Amino acid sequence: MTASAPPLLYSTVSRLFIADWLEALRPLYSQAGYQSLLNRADLTVEQDLSQGRVTLDQLVCLYQLAAVETGDEMMGLWSRPVRPRALQHLLTSVREATSLPSALYRFSTFWNLILDDYQFVLHEDKTAWKLSLEPLGKGGVQRFGHMLILKLAHGLLSWLARQEVPVKEVGFAFERPVFVQDYAVIYPAPVIFQTRATYISFAPEDMGPVGMRSTADLDQFLENAPRDWIFTRSREHTQALRVRSYLSRTGWEQANLTGAAQFLNMTPRTLIRKLEADGTSFQRIKDDLRRDIAIRYLSAGGRSVETVAHEVGFSSAANFHRAFQRWTGSTPRSYRRQSKS
Repeated sequence: MTASAPPLLYSTVSRLFIADWLEALRPLYSQAGYQSLLNRADLTVEQDLSQGRVTLDQLVCLYQLAAVETGDEMMGLWSRPVRPRALQHLLTSVREATSLPSALYRFSTFWNLILDDYQFVLHEDKTAWKLSLEPLGKGGVQRFGHMLILKLAHGLLSWLARQEVPVKEVGFAFERPVFVQDYAVIYPAPVIFQTRATYISFAPEDMGPVGMRSTADLDQFLENAPRDWIFTRSREHTQALRVRSYLSRTGWEQANLTGAAQFLNMTPRTLIRKLEADGTSFQRIKDDLRRDIAIRYLSAGGRSVETVAHEVGFSSAANFHRAFQRWTGSTPRSYRRQSKS
């Protein structure tokens, strides 16, 4: 680990996080076609989804393949298919906005012409701009679909602002999932669950001016989708990610709770309390970062398991082997074989 390594470069999410998406994709393919899709995205069919991890590269590949092959740019996540080039028209409309609130309005107007089961409503008061996804019926909530469409709104605002726009709060109209930690990788904000409607909100002072975007910028955004907007670049929105940022810049031998607390200008006891409020701990954050870096190295190849063990702070390959199997349900060598198969 080097001092310049960006803390979220190595982020992964749990396989459970994309389970709803895979469930929506499965009926759109034959059995052989679905298996081929997973293989081409370097995803394996696992019996135990609770320990599987998904990298940004895998998620982007799955998105780009499925959006083309299904003829639905939202890949079965909504009751009506979103026809090809729809997102291009969305960007063209949003690009003409004269302010970020205007962009949110254009975003909501576009989707209200397409979605059958939901309607976007934009609220404004002195404390927030709030984009709410209001249900029009009593159908079930597609968790991945709700996550993705809100993240698209945030990504478009950030694209227009030429920087990541701070999010005040995100709410989801479904129960808190077991993979709740994954939402910190996606959203730079507090995330709450079991709300009346799904929403994303922004502080008025953060809804600054837009920047001019060219046709070439638009084409690049579409070509890279969703790489440029699905994982947040924010490093400061929760104590957990601030600790992760500290760890990414510190040698493993110096990476301890006391050092993290000093970096964040608080006492170790206060940091422990704040991390508990985030639903995590210093050791869990450290292990999660080690896991994500190891997954990246093992998937890329070029390093022996022993070298990877050393680079993520283990004194022996045997200790790393046991830890990696606990994190992912696979041994390092088995994980490498699966990623290359």
